[in-house]
Amino acid sequence: MVAPKLTAALVKEYNDLFNSCEINPERTEEVEAIVQRIVMFQNRYEGVATTSGVPWHVIAAIHNMECSLNFGEHLHNGDPLTARTVHDPKGLPKSGQPPFEWEASALDALGHDNLTTWSDWSVSGICYKLEGYNGWGSRSHDINTPYLWSYSNHYTKGKYIADSKWSPTAVSQQCGAMVILRRMVELGSIDLASPASPKPVKSDALRDVGYSLFPPADPRRLEQVQDLQRLLNSVAGVSLRVDGIAGSRTSDAYKMVTGNYLTGDPRA
Repeated sequence: MVAPKLTAALVKEYNDLFNSCEINPERTEEVEAIVQRIVMFQNRYEGVATTSGVPWHVIAAIHNMECSLNFGEHLHNGDPLTARTVHDPKGLPKSGQPPFEWEASALDALGHDNLTTWSDWSVSGICYKLEGYNGWGSRSHDINTPYLWSYSNHYTKGKYIADSKWSPTAVSQQCGAMVILRRMVELGSIDLASPASPKPVKSDALRDVGYSLFPPADPRRLEQVQDLQRLLNSVAGVSLRVDGIAGSRTSDAYKMVTGNYLTGDPRA
């Protein structure tokens, strides 16, 4: 499929998906482990980021998708660094001799896919380049690409199981890149404020939601807190985990858009 242009409509699509992204509960522990390992090697990613101009967290997300965070593999496609790549893209890096240093190969991969000349590192800009990095084929099957959204509420099934071979029933068993970045934003590891179509949040919106460090036992109250978190997530600059816990992060977001902390917040 030919790459689409990053139109205003596509920007909105990406931002809306990111703002409403929720990690599947059964995948929470796996996503947490990935994020912890990424943060552990932040300095190494930052070294490549300084030279390439590509944000360290974008490099880390690609590294997880292509290499499962293995520093013994090419960032291009996960082939071993002991030789040039043998899968698409083949024969890279063209300069130098194997075995390659991971950093050198990573810089070659980022340049090969024109990430080093890209400057829009907003949420939509990242989505656009990462989707292009893997390919646009999922769009022809009317699904959100698992490369970005697997393990979230935006993906259920459908994937390529081999080159040009699509399966409508196969399910990706790899966490999507934007799902990883979404969790990193929720944890405060990175800041990816995404422009959204602002939905007004009035100070009395769901005002019965009070500050709490624990989820409500009453299912109706739990749903009410989750509804508030989803509503806050629709506002630019807010990225909350929809977990039903109206703690400090939810209260901070509520104050940002209403001017008031949640009732019961000791800072109120």
